[in-house]
Amino acid sequence: QVQLVESGGGLVQAGGSLRLSCAVSERTTSSYAVGWFRQAPGREREFLAAITWGVGITTYSDSVKGRFTISRDNAKNTVYLQMNGLKPEDTAVYYCASGPTRSGVASGAKIDYWGQGTQVTVSS
Repeated sequence: QVQLVESGGGLVQAGGSLRLSCAVSERTTSSYAVGWFRQAPGREREFLAAITWGVGITTYSDSVKGRFTISRDNAKNTVYLQMNGLKPEDTAVYYCASGPTRSGVASGAKIDYWGQGTQVTVSS
């Protein structure tokens, strides 16, 4: 069973940056994907970005495109989410998730594993 462990959350002022990490216990095929989601209180879980292990193809939601960047370090089995220009409305619990394809992860339709989440709080 693959395990995902997020880290890097915390409290940051508006306009600041954070980098989240998702350590993955093992990789499978090159098309295997890892994505980032978030869930704010009272709101549905929202897809943010996904990346494939192989060539690193990425997908972003329109809400974070240009501010957030997803990347991976294959040697460390870790996927990152660099978040810049943070806003109070970015406050949420951030989760990473993995699945067999990038589109399946992005749509939420084919997710095999979830991490436990890390809290990000942006103060105004």
